[in-house]
Amino acid sequence: MIKLYKRHSDGTIEYHEAWIDGRKIIEHWGKLGTRGDTRIHKIKSRVNQSELERVLHGARQEGFAEIDLDKHRRLLVEYPVQEMGTTEDLDKRCRLEEVLNDALGWTGLGMCDGGSIGSGTMEVCCFVVDFPTARSVVEASLAGTEFANFSRIYDEDADDPPQSLIDREQPGQP
Repeated sequence: MIKLYKRHSDGTIEYHEAWIDGRKIIEHWGKLGTRGDTRIHKIKSRVNQSELERVLHGARQEGFAEIDLDKHRRLLVEYPVQEMGTTEDLDKRCRLEEVLNDALGWTGLGMCDGGSIGSGTMEVCCFVVDFPTARSVVEASLAGTEFANFSRIYDEDADDPPQSLIDREQPGQP
């Protein structure tokens, strides 16, 4: 998969990406945070990296470029668990990772990179290119689902974590 981004003078960001799916290439583009548009390219020859580059050549010519993973922000979604967590908690975390991969991937924002569980919390870590937009997409994706009971969403890379935490009031808590 190749993911490209372009920031416009008005501050909006667009994404343009492509990946191999069997004997075809899926091209996907749009405004960051939206589901965008998709085009399928059926390839008669062997599908490889040079075919991906061919599909994205126009976007690169328009100024779209990759963003190194070390420039992404780490968005964490945290849940309370009892002590080290249960098998059910771990199963929930795996389902959550799928939901977040889908939500962030199809909106051009990033990807889920696993998580951790223990010591009273369970977290899922995502690499995102725009934290505020990703936070909004994640919150909307989790609302009304089995994952709506998160305790907070925060930016693990913020210089001053207490100011960057996005705490969420829990029902029954002051």
